[in-house]
Amino acid sequence: MISSRRKSLCTASWWKILTDIMSEYLAKYIARCGAAARRKAADLVKSGQVQVNGRVITDPAFSVDTRDRVLLQGRELTPPADNVYIMLNKPPGYTTSHSDKHAEHLAIELIDCPEAQRLLPAGRLDRESEGLLIFSNDGDFIQQLAHPRYEVHKRYKVTSSIELDLPRRQKMLNGISDDGETLHAVKVIPCPEEKNTCIIELNEGKKREIRRMLKACGAATLRLQRISVGQVQLGDLPLGKWRFLTENEVESLRNRSR
Repeated sequence: MISSRRKSLCTASWWKILTDIMSEYLAKYIARCGAAARRKAADLVKSGQVQVNGRVITDPAFSVDTRDRVLLQGRELTPPADNVYIMLNKPPGYTTSHSDKHAEHLAIELIDCPEAQRLLPAGRLDRESEGLLIFSNDGDFIQQLAHPRYEVHKRYKVTSSIELDLPRRQKMLNGISDDGETLHAVKVIPCPEEKNTCIIELNEGKKREIRRMLKACGAATLRLQRISVGQVQLGDLPLGKWRFLTENEVESLRNRSR
């Protein structure tokens, strides 16, 4: 017969195991709630903008679980029941960032689903550009797609003011020094059926990278359209419209960024 003390200890041990399984790092929890990608979440914690059960926590590795009350900048966070993965064909004139108070139009406003306010963009696409933008409330997924170290390749269809001839294409492939950064393309493929148009492939997303490279080559960017992220293609999705990613598309992006 199990003594009451031993039974109590067994129950306590089981509860500890269960709690360990349920718990996760604070930064990861914030990312799972869709409030920020994990790297940004860690910065928010370190800067003292997060409270757990009424106490300011500055350690991103602090353990929390669903019983804890987590506040970010005074707003309570709750993890979503399900993760959502969406692709949008962003028109020109729309701003990717949710936090730009001066933006006339926000890309997120084009997504009319209940989870829209929890969605974060995977990387940036400047206001004048168009094409494929991926949104999710899965902070880890966003981090994997957006962070340069994962080298998720992205393709752009670019029309320039002049022909990107072989010397200019080679210059972009070799790397261009600009404002303390090295900009370079992985591939530059001419589109012979369209005047002054190329497919440019990048494996990271420095700010306005393609526009800066073209400027260094003496060309202006007339149109810039992102057509793929990893294996996910924009396809025939109409401008300004969105759809959910398929399970296969989500899995292909996860596999590519591991």
